[in-house]
Amino acid sequence: MKKSNLQRVIALILVTVLVFALAGCGDTNNASSASSTPSETEAPSSEAVVSEESEPEAPATVEITDTNGTVTVPVNPQRVVALDNRTFQTLEAWGVKLVAGPKPVMPDGLSYKTDDSVEDIGSHNDPNLEVIAAADPDLVIVGQRFAGRYDEIKELVPNAAVINLNFDVSVDAESSADNLVNGFKDYTLALGQIFDKNEEAAAMVADFDDAIANAKAAYNGEDTIMTIIVSGGNIRFAAPLSGRVWGPLYEIFDWKSSLDIDGASSDHQGDDISVEAIAQSNPDWIFVLDRDAMNASEEGYVPAHDIIAEAPALANVTAVVENQMVFAPNDAYVNESIQTFTKLFNELADTMAK
Repeated sequence: MKKSNLQRVIALILVTVLVFALAGCGDTNNASSASSTPSETEAPSSEAVVSEESEPEAPATVEITDTNGTVTVPVNPQRVVALDNRTFQTLEAWGVKLVAGPKPVMPDGLSYKTDDSVEDIGSHNDPNLEVIAAADPDLVIVGQRFAGRYDEIKELVPNAAVINLNFDVSVDAESSADNLVNGFKDYTLALGQIFDKNEEAAAMVADFDDAIANAKAAYNGEDTIMTIIVSGGNIRFAAPLSGRVWGPLYEIFDWKSSLDIDGASSDHQGDDISVEAIAQSNPDWIFVLDRDAMNASEEGYVPAHDIIAEAPALANVTAVVENQMVFAPNDAYVNESIQTFTKLFNELADTMAK
């Protein structure tokens, strides 16, 4: 082969080798580029899934409308002082820890009453409000027996949220019945918002509504009712429409009172009238608040049922003869929670339906 032809063959071979070498490099680069770019159908990373599906953070505060207006309250406050007897059982049921409370007016059996970590403020008649300030609370729940000290408490704890959940069932109330029903519902739902127990609060309100409906249905609309408070061995008249426990229920259930007196009050001990006057009214039903039952373990306590049974003047009264009597729960005088009233309404419904 001539030298010129040999050179051309060698040159052609080199060009061919170079072309294939470049093509191989291109494939490698394409493959590398493809492997570094995720396909459109490729699932996102686990971190991305967690980020997209994570729930938003719970709010740090909630706006509550109380007796005095709108208050900004921390959600799940860590240091709580409760002063309202209507709230104790609800807070305990939800596992809320208290730093202070009025132990003398707490019902027996309530865990707060015997918990040494809960500082004692004392009775509403002579409280040591400095205990509240020393407890450094995030939230103070005022109401009922302590409602009149709202402003004083706010001054003591300027950095705490102070809410007043009181509702009026006195003779001065425009409608003690509406106040009682709506008051229980409103404060229960408000506490549910504060302590992140909205479902539990809604369930309590639903049970309360059901109990009211059952008690309404059980009353025949004709029987006469006598409501009394027994305290210190004395039988006293609990007037219709206002007052402790019984008064507002006349309007709620449209009861007919067996006795009406001029100048009746909403006094928590009832009005002083003669047993003979009660007997003369001859009620079909007698509903009783045993004010002393909260101290049933004390020496000398006589149950209200025995006091009524041993009153000669009442021996021939229809309610006594027919044993048509309903007694409020023993701790009702100091445990005026939505649960207590729900229990009482269901007891009224069950007994009257028979």
